[in-house]
Amino acid sequence: MTNRERAAGPSLPLVGRSAHLGTLAARAAAARAGRPQMVVVDGPAGVGKTSLLRAALDPGGPCDGMTVLHGACRAVDNGIGYSGVRALFGPLNLTARRGRSASLLRGSARHALPALVPDPADADSTPGATFPTLNGLYWLAANLMADRPLVLALDDAHWCDERSLHWLDFLLRRADGMPLLVVLAQRTDSGPAAGPALTDLVAHHRPLALPLAALSAGDVGELVRRAFPEDSPQPSFVDVLTDVTGGNPLELNRLLHRLRMTGVGPDDTGARRVTELGGRVVASTVHEVLDGQPGRVREVARALAVLGPERIEHLAALAGVSVVQAEEAVDVLRRAALVHHDRTDMVHDMVRAAVLSTVTPAALAALRTRAAQLLSDVGRSPEQIAGQLLLLPRADQPWMTAVLLDAAAQAEQRGAPEAAVRYLERVKKARPNAPEVRMRLAGVLSETDPARSLTLLREALALADDVRTRATVAVRLGLTCLRVQQSPEGARVLSEVLDALTAELGTDPEPADRELLTLVESALLVVGADEKSTLPAVRERAARLTPPPGDTPAQRQQLAMLTVLTAMDGRSAAESVRQARRALRSPGLPLGTWSLLPASLALSLADETDEALDALDTVLRDSRRAAAVWTYSLALSTRAFVHLDQGGITRAMADAQTALDLCEGEEWGEGATMPQTALALALTERGEPERAEAVLDTVKRPRIEDFAWEYHGYLMARARARRARGDTESALDILRVCGDSLAGSGLANPVLTPWWLDAACLLAESGRLDEARAAADHGTVLAGRWGTARALGYAALARGAATPGPAGIAALEEAVRRLSASPARADHARALLLLGQALLAEGAPREAREHLRNAVALARRCGCVALARQAREALVGAGGRMREITVSPLDMLTGTERTVAALVASGMSNREAAEALFVTVRTVELHLTSIYRKLGVTRRADLADVLHEDAADSPDRHAGRDTPR
Repeated sequence: MTNRERAAGPSLPLVGRSAHLGTLAARAAAARAGRPQMVVVDGPAGVGKTSLLRAALDPGGPCDGMTVLHGACRAVDNGIGYSGVRALFGPLNLTARRGRSASLLRGSARHALPALVPDPADADSTPGATFPTLNGLYWLAANLMADRPLVLALDDAHWCDERSLHWLDFLLRRADGMPLLVVLAQRTDSGPAAGPALTDLVAHHRPLALPLAALSAGDVGELVRRAFPEDSPQPSFVDVLTDVTGGNPLELNRLLHRLRMTGVGPDDTGARRVTELGGRVVASTVHEVLDGQPGRVREVARALAVLGPERIEHLAALAGVSVVQAEEAVDVLRRAALVHHDRTDMVHDMVRAAVLSTVTPAALAALRTRAAQLLSDVGRSPEQIAGQLLLLPRADQPWMTAVLLDAAAQAEQRGAPEAAVRYLERVKKARPNAPEVRMRLAGVLSETDPARSLTLLREALALADDVRTRATVAVRLGLTCLRVQQSPEGARVLSEVLDALTAELGTDPEPADRELLTLVESALLVVGADEKSTLPAVRERAARLTPPPGDTPAQRQQLAMLTVLTAMDGRSAAESVRQARRALRSPGLPLGTWSLLPASLALSLADETDEALDALDTVLRDSRRAAAVWTYSLALSTRAFVHLDQGGITRAMADAQTALDLCEGEEWGEGATMPQTALALALTERGEPERAEAVLDTVKRPRIEDFAWEYHGYLMARARARRARGDTESALDILRVCGDSLAGSGLANPVLTPWWLDAACLLAESGRLDEARAAADHGTVLAGRWGTARALGYAALARGAATPGPAGIAALEEAVRRLSASPARADHARALLLLGQALLAEGAPREAREHLRNAVALARRCGCVALARQAREALVGAGGRMREITVSPLDMLTGTERTVAALVASGMSNREAAEALFVTVRTVELHLTSIYRKLGVTRRADLADVLHEDAADSPDRHAGRDTPR
């Protein structure tokens, strides 16, 4: 069943539109063949768009055999998020969650429910998150298309809400290969109420435009003959009728109906009557009808024009008449062709506008106010009530602002920020000095317009006269500054507010105040640690703090950040691990991202990579379940660095490439650096430094040199690529910049960005041993304080590279021993290579060959193709034998292909893999086609065997973790 009846306009004979039906038939055929189509039917009001849609969508029409969802938008619903979507999907009754509804909502489609249910509080949603709902609706449409080709036909699209239009754009961008036809009907004489959303949709997808022109004199004559089958119309009547109506079908229909009702035929008398009416036929005929009716009929007509389709008792209440009188009035309006014959609604927006033009603006505002009160009294949702309030010139009464605030909350739960903003803007206008309103508005805008969100938070901070309110605002402001890369401002505000809050609360605050204080402190640590200019002050403040027990969310967030800052000092790996484990304790409460990610970083630096990966897996699992793409991408990028530390190059490449793919097309992706950096490091290890530099060239973040974390990793990736390309001096220059920047930031952890190790090795290769020893000595001091096997192994490796002769060999043997006990498998292979080369130089080729052979084997298992080739070349030079190092079929896979292959090999269907990666089934299918071709397999079982063999050879203790769980 579809809702085309509910959306149908006035019953106009379809005349002169056969060519348009043929065009729609061709587009429907293309859609059935898997070539998604979009058609925009446009023309002035009353030109017959609705009639054309009905003819195209009815059984036996061009869309026969397709699933047809047909809805109409209304002006009164324009402010309600996803109202257009509900007009389309409403008849499916998906909120029942049983039978077919449950099947359609399987998998990620369950995230569509916030957009579909009357009260989004009934759905499992994350307030403020837009992607989950968009993605859920996409999968709902995909589930429908799994059965039959799908038609989404939206009438009066100029009244459509912005969020529904954004979803149509989201769907069409991912519709490649899907049997989908989208048809929008819009008025050309009315600007879209959704602002640029409709214009952008049309611009992005370049649909077929199907303009409807006025009817010709011949078509008008045909309409007249149908209206007066017993009379032969005179040519003069047809000419006058065409001239007065301009060939507009709605005006023609209304005028012909009025002539029949008054007993006037299509002759000279009728022509004179048409001339008397003149232009604005619809308004003239509507006024003529209402002027001849009792007052109660006019009041019911106005009530119906304001409320739209409603129960008769509600219309009666608004009109101030009895139910019986309301029913009689509706019958009168039906006979006058102002109301549909099969439902209680005006036949057209032009008729509705004509009815409302019979009241003054003040009277109309009073009528809409009473309508809002009535809807409130009968228990309608805040969004429905707010639809009336938005049409008022002012909505400043307390009950009105309360309704608007509730409506904003519903819109946020739906993931419809545009609607929430519209409601909150009206509240802000009514309550200009309320900081909490600006805070809520800023929260809604944080995703779509973070710059304006920041402005609102600044205003809220200035308006807040209570230190606790200022603290709450400051936390939001600081995290927003972090998002828009203005952390110094956020750190300054948080620091000032924290000092004031501490002075206000004293030494023994109440539990709620203590939690607020901890929240502000933890936010300051998060924000202040972002840039080099604010990091020293934050580190000083952190040094004065006593680590909290970690019993509350704010305490765990603070503890996690203290853990990272402790690790940055590079003084005690054991203390960092203890703090990280305490931050990851969860006594009955879920852990937040800002607890899990910092703790995972500290654990990884301290060689506890298993625990670090467990924490990251939790973030990935939770963010995938909530369809939180930004968090998912961040966690993937972080996990890529852990894999790099372990020597899991292939897995690092898969995570980094997948994260980078998720960034594409997203606003927040513009400032990304971590996926590119991790991918570049992996590519260099694979022997593709040119590609690595090309990836780094895509980093677009302005002022990247100001950032404490991303900048140094970016420099290391750039230096290693330059070194691999033979540009030694450029690589050394970059490493020196990295070291100076780290020192200036106070970051002393030896394994975070081990520039000194790379510099020592590179300087030693160039014969500059004194400089190499200076770099090694610098790192040895740092490594001794940190004390992990990896750090001490790095120090020994640097000393060994910088020291010729037996002393150097002894240091390299120590490096091999220490790194073999660490997670750093690729660095273990590197130490074996250097040890073999040193032994060869000292005249011990047999012993050298053993270490070089081990270096080749370990480097190959890690995916370090360049290192394996270098070790093999040294082995052959030492008299050993080994075949050329060739790239395995698995190494030919791109990072994303590796991820897809792992997901499919784990038993996931194509659809499940697509849901896991937030892509389309078509994308997974294309990747699989490439994977099968590269690996020379034809079955999923064969793919699983290939990956299983690779996992068995992998040195990664978390083999298989490239599959998001």
